[in-house]
Amino acid sequence: MLQLITASSYGDFVDELAAMHRMRYRVFKDRLGWDVEFSGDMEIDTFDALRPAYLVQRGFDGSLNGCVRLLPTTGPTMLRDTFPALLHGTPMPSSADIWESSRFALDVPADAPKGAGKIAIATYELFAGVVEFGLAYGVREIVTVTDERMERILRRVNWPLRRIGPSARIGNTMAVAGFVEVSREVLTTLRRGGGFKGPVLWSPVVPSVAA
Repeated sequence: MLQLITASSYGDFVDELAAMHRMRYRVFKDRLGWDVEFSGDMEIDTFDALRPAYLVQRGFDGSLNGCVRLLPTTGPTMLRDTFPALLHGTPMPSSADIWESSRFALDVPADAPKGAGKIAIATYELFAGVVEFGLAYGVREIVTVTDERMERILRRVNWPLRRIGPSARIGNTMAVAGFVEVSREVLTTLRRGGGFKGPVLWSPVVPSVAA
């Protein structure tokens, strides 16, 4: 199940948010070795204080195994404020219909069920959830900082990244910034690739979020 958690519902999902930050620590600090901010066993940075929307994913056993963070580009963003070099001189977008995704993380076993292109169904679910969120909130594009590995995955699921500029080394990662489209057509493609018959996202705040 994919759960949308917005600022107005943080208090209802305290345990889920704590589990998300612990998972982010395991993925970004322990596994990938990124230079990230953390507190104890939780990865938490300054952008988490901006009351973002989160998508969190639970497995059939109830464990939290995926997440992504979403912020409007009308305020501070990782691309503008942390990785401006990846803009390569291009003005940072600032628009109510362009949001930034960050902290996309999955913690699933290698033998997890696969969809089209041998991509984990969990990956398709998070991608589709981002698009469902975007359609519900009037978003037309997502801007993101990612790495070349994720860029290849986006291409394989037919949701290609439109690069802002060339990749650049940041720490131990070849990072790249760009845009992905939010549209009904993209959602149909992702649902088909993941084998989903309908919406993947559930929200206690916006009942029509996945319509």
